Formats: sequence, C-alpha cells, structure tokens
Amino acid sequence: MYPEALPEVYGYLRHRSGDPALAEDLAAETFLQAARSLRDGTTAVVTTGWLVTVARHKLIDHWRGQSRTERALRAVEGEGRADDWDERLDGMLAMDTLRSLRAQHRAALTLRYVDDMPVAEVAEQLGRTVHATEALLVRARAAFRRAYEAKGGGSDE
Repeated sequence: MYPEALPEVYGYLRHRSGDPALAEDLAAETFLQAARSLRDGTTAVVTTGWLVTVARHKLIDHWRGQSRTERALRAVEGEGRADDWDERLDGMLAMDTLRSLRAQHRAALTLRYVDDMPVAEVAEQLGRTVHATEALLVRARAAFRRAYEAKGGGSDE
C-alpha cells in the first residue's frame, strides 16, 4: 500500500525525531493506521499528504507520552517552575484543540504553523489552489480560536 510514500513518511519522522529506530516504529504505526482506515471506511483514499499527517500525529502522541513521563518524574523530584508548568499546560491545550478540529483544518494548520511550510507548499500537499488554501487557513484559524477559547485557553485569570 503506497510504497512510494514510505521514504517521505520515514524521512519526515527521522528528520523530526532524530531517532532512526523511533522513525521506523512510527512509520510502521502510520501505515497500520492507513490500512485500518481503508478497511473500516474512515477514509476512501490514502495520499502521501494524508500519511504524513498521520505520521505527524503519531510523533506528537509519542512526544506527549514522553512529556507525561518527564512531568511525573519532575513532580516526584519536586522540580519545575510554575511558569514552565503553565507553558506546558498551554501547549497541551493547544495540541488538544488542534486534534479536535476537522481533519482538513488540522492538516492545514499543522503544515503551515507546526511544520512552518509556505502557503504554496501547504496548497500542494493538500491538493488545493493557493487561494483556496489561504481561505481554508482563515477558516481553520477561526475554528481553532473558538475551540481553544471554549476549552479555557487564552483567558488571563
């Protein structure tokens, strides 16, 4: 299934993680997810862009699990400043908010702001025109802002 996408998915994960073994594991999980999604009808077509998005989420989940473990260890050791904790909570809330968005919005925002791609590259990855991608990003940012505020983010208490 989509063997031509394997180098891109692995390369993406290898570049971001810096760990070849982790990149292999997450690439395998990505292709398993693709097979499951095709089998259960969650998605009808698997593209390289879709696979990279799934890989990104697998990597984020890995980092989130690592972060939980590190926080637990610091709490036991009594380390960590309140500001650092607030920043981490805000980051977790932002990631949770991103995950709650529609796949189209999540993919556009992730490619543009997490991966720091120019709009033209985002458009190419998503198979859209630049103008349509710009409009999608406006809607996606608005959806993110609403969801983030609904979850309690952005409020200065």
